[in-house]
Amino acid sequence: MAFGSAYLIRPPQVYRWIYSEAIFRKRTDQKKVYLTFDDGPHPEATPAALRVLESHGVKATFFVLGNNAKQHPELMAELRRGGHQIGNHGMNHLNGWQTSTEAYVKDLNEGKVETKSDLFRPAYGKLTLGQYNQIKKTNEIILWDVISGDFDQSINAAKVIENVLDNVRDGSVIVMHDSKKAYKNMIGSLDKIIEKLNKEGFEFDLL
Repeated sequence: MAFGSAYLIRPPQVYRWIYSEAIFRKRTDQKKVYLTFDDGPHPEATPAALRVLESHGVKATFFVLGNNAKQHPELMAELRRGGHQIGNHGMNHLNGWQTSTEAYVKDLNEGKVETKSDLFRPAYGKLTLGQYNQIKKTNEIILWDVISGDFDQSINAAKVIENVLDNVRDGSVIVMHDSKKAYKNMIGSLDKIIEKLNKEGFEFDLL
């Protein structure tokens, strides 16, 4: 969750109470995690992420921005060919706390046209209660249990790896980003994160 320019690696418990029907962590008795990417598709970051995922035989869920999907249909096709899951991140990466419910839902639905997905992740994890109550009627809201911080340009890839490995647990939904801003940290950490989680006995699954 983002608070101004700050963010928390693991969302506070109060968020899990408020958004009780959203998915932060999947209930499982197995060592499974759910790797997700936000903000793509991006012409450099997305293919780079896909190469790493393919090298490990891992499938992930990509919460794409409608505008990016519209600009890069070839990358959307590549995601689908690779057996990855597509989620909706809205059309324009709106901050729900700064947007009316009407405008927010309109943006979400425009993103749904491009993504053809009922899985929705709000940008920044920010939703008003009004937005949440309306959106959950027709979408499955996916938040997260662990955010990698790969978008944070004040840290390096080693810290991104640490953020994930120190906080992951059975059923964790992990957030990374296939975006220009996150590219360096994402590509510098993704291979190691997958490798280390595999060594710890975790399997990767789709939501």
